[in-house]
Amino acid sequence: MARFNYLELPVRDVPATKAFYASAFGCAFTDFGPDYAATTTGDTDLGLNGDSSQWTAHLLPVIEVDDLEAAEEAVSAAGGTITLPIFAFPGGRRFHFRDPAGHELAAMQPDAHA
Repeated sequence: MARFNYLELPVRDVPATKAFYASAFGCAFTDFGPDYAATTTGDTDLGLNGDSSQWTAHLLPVIEVDDLEAAEEAVSAAGGTITLPIFAFPGGRRFHFRDPAGHELAAMQPDAHA
């Protein structure tokens, strides 16, 4: 079955966007030239594309976290803007935020299963 394994975001400032995701979520990036950086975990990785000639349409990426309230605080402290506060949905809770590059994403915490 197919699964998502990579997400690329168009960004105007690769170093600032790297710093945001490192501070808010502990992401580590590898630089691939001056206009591109990516996580290289081998799971679902995040690419930051600073070359505007390659930018694509926006989408809503969702990041799974262990502690939703801590993630919301970390996003705000790192310079993100909360666009939709924590709310419940079937299967868990999440919030939406805008990163400093203007992308809207969500962070979610799944319901605990007994």
